[in-house]
Amino acid sequence: MPDPGPSAAPPPETARLRALLDAQAAAFAAAPPPDADRRRTDLARLKAAIRAGQQRLVRAAAEDFGRRSASETLINDLGQAVQAINHARRHLKRWMRPERRSVGWLLRPGRAEIRFQPKGVIGIMAPWNYPFNLVLVPLVSAIAAGNRAMVKPSELAPASAAALAELLAATFAEDQVAAVLGGPATGAAFAALPFDHLVFTGSTAVGPKVMRAAAENLVPVTLELGGKSPAIVAPGADPEAAAREIAYGKLTNGGQTCIAPDYVLVPEPLRPALVAALAAEMARIAPEGGGDPGLTTIIDAGHAERLRALLAEAEAAGARVTRIGAPGAGRAIGPALVETLPEGVRLLREEIFGPLLPIVGYDGIDAAIAHVNAGPRPLALYYFGPGGPLLERVLARTVSGNVTVNGALTHFAVDTLPFGGIGESGMGACHGEAGFLALSHARGIFHQPRRSLIPLGRAPGGRFARLTARLLMR
Repeated sequence: MPDPGPSAAPPPETARLRALLDAQAAAFAAAPPPDADRRRTDLARLKAAIRAGQQRLVRAAAEDFGRRSASETLINDLGQAVQAINHARRHLKRWMRPERRSVGWLLRPGRAEIRFQPKGVIGIMAPWNYPFNLVLVPLVSAIAAGNRAMVKPSELAPASAAALAELLAATFAEDQVAAVLGGPATGAAFAALPFDHLVFTGSTAVGPKVMRAAAENLVPVTLELGGKSPAIVAPGADPEAAAREIAYGKLTNGGQTCIAPDYVLVPEPLRPALVAALAAEMARIAPEGGGDPGLTTIIDAGHAERLRALLAEAEAAGARVTRIGAPGAGRAIGPALVETLPEGVRLLREEIFGPLLPIVGYDGIDAAIAHVNAGPRPLALYYFGPGGPLLERVLARTVSGNVTVNGALTHFAVDTLPFGGIGESGMGACHGEAGFLALSHARGIFHQPRRSLIPLGRAPGGRFARLTARLLMR
């Protein structure tokens, strides 16, 4: 057989990323796992850097979105990361503490325990809609678990990505935390690296591609995706109270939130009152519609045109549209309520990711439950109405990521809750202790005693071995 010659060299982008990963892996192997004090110090340094650089980050986000208020970035992007740091620093020593496990009588007086050790190098891929939060919150979990990390911000928010990369480079050595900038080719090469764990936040379309790339190296993944998160308004709900929360959840970040209420299910008799309340509340939040300075604009022209096409298709098919204020131009999209939608329109099939809100009437709570269950399992579910049997029926008969009752988005801010999807909306969980556990290896350890019954049970054919076998098979 002829000599095939030297193997093809990897593309420069892959070689660059692999060299960075190898440097972090070597640094991880060369040093003992960081203790709690070191991890808490690293988290404190990250918090100080975020606080010191907040104005730079706010300006970068506004540059990327075209229009995004400082409070939007500080509350929903940077503030969530700072609170995640505070929570992790407060509870880290408890999370790291070894856990005792019980031992069966045949293994006594042996002892069993679980110790949580860092996995190594964590890859973090984040989307553009919350360009700081969705990088920094997984990074907090990675640092809390004692890992090193490579992060890949989205190229669709280039100013935010550059500002974040500068912040991380000024705070950490490259062999501890490094940011990788680049477009789709860089993202594909990043996803294919042999990390010790990969956290991906993004669309349901890209998630499977990332998982396939990670599978080539048997890299465990946490996928935070999205989908059509419903808001179920139950019989007996206060339409004005529900409208306040739904409008806030829908218009936050211009609707570009993976857990935004994607559509509303409401009893037919309650629909007119809810629509009126929603229109009033949205007009209060964004009185100038698409031109309102308080409403974040859409990330780019392509996404804005997609939203206009979704609305035009529904209207052409006979849907009733209530526009709030001016419709907007360019990347500015005004809020709109959409009723009487025909089956099959894209507004009912695709995740919207903008300030358009379909409203679907139903007859009986079981019809609302069936509507939710007919689609992929959503990342979030919202319930508005009285507690008791109705609420319990919805919780028991639907499957989703997290749930907020009589509110919108707020479950994301509860650091003691795991955050994650199920099915097409994702897998695995992050935030708080759940994030620490996801990015730690739970190592089981058994301390075998010097004197025990264990050796007696191993003697083949002996009476004690036969007795042990009978006892084990009971």
